[in-house]
Amino acid sequence: MKGKISIEEAEKALRIDAIEQVANIARLDVSREVRRGVPEIILAEGKSVEDLVSICTRMLEKNGRVIISRLDDSQLSKLNETFDRGYERQQFTHAKSLVIRKKGYSRLETGGKVGVLTAGTVDLGVAEEAAMMAQEMGCSTFVEADAGVAGIHRVVEPLRNMIEKDVDCLIVIAGREGALPTVVAGLVDIPIIAVPTSSGYGYGGKGRAALMAMLQACSLGLAVVNIDSGIAAGVVAAQISNRVARARSLTKK
Repeated sequence: MKGKISIEEAEKALRIDAIEQVANIARLDVSREVRRGVPEIILAEGKSVEDLVSICTRMLEKNGRVIISRLDDSQLSKLNETFDRGYERQQFTHAKSLVIRKKGYSRLETGGKVGVLTAGTVDLGVAEEAAMMAQEMGCSTFVEADAGVAGIHRVVEPLRNMIEKDVDCLIVIAGREGALPTVVAGLVDIPIIAVPTSSGYGYGGKGRAALMAMLQACSLGLAVVNIDSGIAAGVVAAQISNRVARARSLTKK
């Protein structure tokens, strides 16, 4: 044996699950980004500050970057204190999320373009989650807020901007009756990921009416993720946009 493997064997090995155990706290899927193009996201909710720091340390050692979502104030403060020198931090305030990178970490740029459109400013937390994921998967992102159908004229300029930027996929986020994605899907030829949010109240509140309305949408070309699932929407939109970008680059050759 010469201790050598072929390129095909190396690629296969990179795609085999590499699970790292962190002191019996968590099993980290450190090879997910190589295998699927989707990075691991650490959900901070329910984790102690000490456990969260340990998990982030291991992810940074292995990948040079860690994405953390749904942070509380004490967790955020400790992470900012721990990963101060030698790291770059990007905070998403509305989403209560944080991306930490080792200095010198180079983020992939695929050429994919994702648009994010919200019905109200209350939906910005979910919008930031979606934009964060699309960015970390290599896409350029464009966010337009407060384009709800309570004033139908408000959607015109944001949609024009998205069309001018020629986005490959559009994430449309709305609470209450969840009408905005249906309206937008009837106006553009862009694939749409609809996200219901829990901003509504009363009968059908907490996103239930919005989810049902989006699932019943009569406009085609629209897919729906779960309530407040900005991260899931960002991943799907980025996967679509990245494939479009690859096809675009091949056409230019």
